Formats: sequence, structure tokens, C-alpha cells
Amino acid sequence: MLEVFRALAEPSRLQIIDLLLSEPLPVGSVAGRLGIRQPQASKHLRALADAGLLEVQHDAQRRIYALRAQPFQQLDQWLERYRNLFEGQFERLDRVLEELQAGKSKKEKRRLPRRRPRS
Repeated sequence: MLEVFRALAEPSRLQIIDLLLSEPLPVGSVAGRLGIRQPQASKHLRALADAGLLEVQHDAQRRIYALRAQPFQQLDQWLERYRNLFEGQFERLDRVLEELQAGKSKKEKRRLPRRRPRS
């Protein structure tokens, strides 16, 4: 998993992941969409593939890069532990805020002057 984090630490690689989310692409398309040279794109794609995030399909002389689902599923499972922790904290915070709001509403009701009935 550490290899995946190292690969994703580079901002250009995160952009590549975002590009490949919609469709598999050849190196030239990746380079063109990111506005980088093809050797740079190849270097980043190779690092992502070495980390197991991409699969490479050969189409004649072109290499088409696509995302692999498994590493992202593993990341999601790892993050789930932390997601549960934070969701629990947010739920506790919601309860505290609701209690504070309920207390505030009671105080406001007590402060409102009572109207006298009209004669």
C-alpha cells in the first residue's frame, strides 16, 4: 500500500488518475490533455503501473492505460477505518449541537413577553 501512496503523491499522477477515470487513454492523449511532454507522461504512467494502479493494453505500437479497480478498493477498505472514526465524531457533534439548539430555543421562549388579551 505504501507504494500506492508514493505513486499518488505526485500531483501530475493524480491528474492522470483523474483523466483515466473516465476512459482508458494512450500516452499521447495523456500528455496532450495535461500539457506535458510525452516522455514525462510515460514516466508518470510507468510509475503508476509499477505501483499496480494501472493496467497496460497493447494495441499495435500504442499502449493504452486503464485504471485497475483492486488497488482503489484496497485504499477504500483502509480508509474505511478512519471514515468510521470521523463519522462517529460527527454524529456526537450533531447531538451536542442539537442539545445546544434545544436549550437555546427553550430560553428564547421564556424571554418572549406575554401578550395581554385585548379588551
